[in-house]
Amino acid sequence: MTTDDFSAWIGRTETVHDDLAVTQCLAAAATFDEPDIMGHRHETPTNPTDNSPLTQPGGSAIPPLWHWFYFLPRAPQHQLSVDGHPERGNFMPPVPLPRRMFAGSRVEFLSPLRVGVPARREGVIRNVAMKSGKTGRLAFVTVGYTIWQGETRCIEEEQDIVYREPGMPVPAPIPQPFVPPTDGAWTREIIPDARLLFRFSALTFNAHRIHYDREYAMHEEGYPGLVVHGPLNAVLLANMVRARTDRAIRSFSFRGIGPVFDLAPFHLITRQEGAEVSGEVLAADGSRALEARMVLG
Repeated sequence: MTTDDFSAWIGRTETVHDDLAVTQCLAAAATFDEPDIMGHRHETPTNPTDNSPLTQPGGSAIPPLWHWFYFLPRAPQHQLSVDGHPERGNFMPPVPLPRRMFAGSRVEFLSPLRVGVPARREGVIRNVAMKSGKTGRLAFVTVGYTIWQGETRCIEEEQDIVYREPGMPVPAPIPQPFVPPTDGAWTREIIPDARLLFRFSALTFNAHRIHYDREYAMHEEGYPGLVVHGPLNAVLLANMVRARTDRAIRSFSFRGIGPVFDLAPFHLITRQEGAEVSGEVLAADGSRALEARMVLG
């Protein structure tokens, strides 16, 4: 097998089990300033007879996309690469390109994923494609996931992971005044800082250094600052929609377009038309960094 032929990895599978402990949801609620998420405060109740749904098996549903805070990678410390990612070659193919990005995802929420109910996530490598682009060689890995609680299929997801060669240094964006849309769109300003990025890295057990190690991000990977996680922006969009409607999010898809840095505030914008919601993240310079689509039930 040549270094560009990873066909042997297509069809490779893994299964990860998780008890879906309430503590992870409470940590996420603290991170996103949602103290009353699922009808419960941040603090773990001290009364053993507390009847809050979060303390009961089969309790509240985990909010959309918060399943990313479970089934976490468990690579031993000595198996981490210099960038913080687990070494490749087990489940993920041993692509030799150094830069890794979570470039997009398509999620279907089929049945509520309940806090405190053991679950399993079945993963499969669906495709590996080597291509050439403006920045050099690229590898696109498509990974499918199915999350089950017992015999109930709760979530179907397909993720796009992209590997690329090192590129030229990225210049710092020049902030532009934000012009609020006039078409009834919902907007929210996000002020990124190292605390938020660190907490999200902790929630996802993601040791990728571009999100918390400024010296590494700037001097090794050529970024002007810390990089805001693409999945963080996706979760922020889903949280924003969830706060504004009682309708359930039945599907969510997103595609990363460009990076967002912790150097200046950026903005979320969502627009609802019937059961469909479009979303986007505008970087500080006004460029579109991420686009998303949601379907409500």
